[in-house]
Amino acid sequence: MSATPERIAAVRRGMTLAFLGAAAFSLKAIFVKLAYRYPGVDAIVLLMYRMLFALPFFIGMGWQASRGQMPLSRRDWFTVFLMAFLGYYVSSFTDFLGLQYITASLERLILYLYPTMVLLMGWLLFKQRIYATQIAGMCVSYLGVMAVFAQELEVAGSHVALGTSLVFISALSYAAYLLVSGRIVARIGSLRLVSLATSIACFFSIAQFLLTKPLSAALVPWPVIGLSVLNAVVCTVIPVTLTLLATARIGAARGSPIGLVGPLATIGLGVLWLDEPFTLWLLAGTSLVLCGIYITNRRRA
Repeated sequence: MSATPERIAAVRRGMTLAFLGAAAFSLKAIFVKLAYRYPGVDAIVLLMYRMLFALPFFIGMGWQASRGQMPLSRRDWFTVFLMAFLGYYVSSFTDFLGLQYITASLERLILYLYPTMVLLMGWLLFKQRIYATQIAGMCVSYLGVMAVFAQELEVAGSHVALGTSLVFISALSYAAYLLVSGRIVARIGSLRLVSLATSIACFFSIAQFLLTKPLSAALVPWPVIGLSVLNAVVCTVIPVTLTLLATARIGAARGSPIGLVGPLATIGLGVLWLDEPFTLWLLAGTSLVLCGIYITNRRRA
């Protein structure tokens, strides 16, 4: 049966939304690296401002998504708090920390490994099956990251290992969030779940700043405030919203390949705006990562 014009138009809109969401999210590392160029700026301050400016949007989204819905049980609230802690607070904080030591290009490639981590954790914890093509795809992806890591380690020094480890923890935390969310999203709803978890993570990040920093640490240059607003709205609220809308129209499997634009956009903007080097090693490593993730996701689909 051929698709109707209405269905074709809906798929095109969904793919456009997925593309825009991936492109917007790719700017996050760029804005963070630009903010680090100013004195008195660290990961705790940047994350606090990002979450502070994003919080009103997610509270509004959560209120709208919760209207007329059944209240959450204690078990549901525990799961939401766990997801907020792992998927948004720990993942974001370790990511921001890691960006102090590595390029935006390497950071984005490491984060893009999260589908392989979801598969591995599903296999270890829930005995989910992994196919040979998925194993091959994972090996190709990790080989690509290792190539870029080795080249950056040689050029930038030993701190690259620390940054890589922190961003790897970030990807692992986000993968754990996705694994848990898959078992609760049908009961709570995707928009309600994301907005509640993100709102709670915002409070975690703001509390971390208040407990570890004097209030004077919030006095940063105005360009940092502007970059934080962009990070909160353009790189957090908008991508989350666009991705949810796209998934509702075309499904996660069809939207997954469009996510390939994310690493490419980050690498391109890192070269243009951050003067990061573009080498044959980076080109080869990126190609391996994208091919490996595509193979892995294609088998899952």
